[in-house]
Amino acid sequence: MGQTLNYLKESSSQTAGPYVHIGLAPGAAGFDIYDQELGWDIAGPNAKGERIRIEGQVFDGTGSPIKDVLLEAWQANADGNYAHPEGGGEVEAGFRGWGRVITDFDTGEWAFDTVKPGAAMGRSGRVMAPHINLWIVARGINIGLNTRLYFDDEVEANAKDPVINLIEWENRRKTLIAKRTEREGQVIYRFDIRVQGENETVFFEI
Repeated sequence: MGQTLNYLKESSSQTAGPYVHIGLAPGAAGFDIYDQELGWDIAGPNAKGERIRIEGQVFDGTGSPIKDVLLEAWQANADGNYAHPEGGGEVEAGFRGWGRVITDFDTGEWAFDTVKPGAAMGRSGRVMAPHINLWIVARGINIGLNTRLYFDDEVEANAKDPVINLIEWENRRKTLIAKRTEREGQVIYRFDIRVQGENETVFFEI
C-alpha cells in the first residue's frame, strides 16, 4: 500500500508590516537598542564634494502619502567610486555610501544628508550620470521597489546615461529626476516617489 504524503499549502504573501522599523531602524521607531545604528551615516565626515540634502514623500495610487516607509540608499562618492572592492577606486575614510531612513509617521516626509555623487562606471563599461539608488519597502508592498534618483542640474550627463536611455517615454524619465532648490543656504533635492497611478515612478528589476 503506497504511502500518502500530505503537503503544506503555500502561505499567503506577506507585506512589510509595522515591525520592519523595529528590526531595521529601531532608533527611529523609538527603541534604544544600538549605540550606533547601522546605515544612518551615508557619507561620513571626511567625504569631499558638495554637501546636499535629499527630501521627499512616497505616495500611493490615490495620491496620499504613505507614512510607514523604509528607504535604503546607496551611492558613489564625489569621484564616482563605491565603498566596496569593485567600486572602481578608493573612497574617503568613513565613507559608507549606504544609508537607511524611515518616513515621519505623521507627515510621510523622509530625508537624509549626504554628498552629491560623481559619475560612476557601469557594469557595461559605460559611464552613468550621478545618481543615488533607492530601495523602498512598506506595508502593502510585497516586494521591495528599486528606483534611481538623478539630478536635474546634470542635464548633459543624464542625456547620456545608459539606464535613463532604456526608458522610451520622456514623461516616464522625468519621474527619476530630483529638483534642486536651496533653503537657508543648504542645497536641497526634492524627490517624490509614486508607487502607482498617474506619474508612477519608474522601478527596476534587479
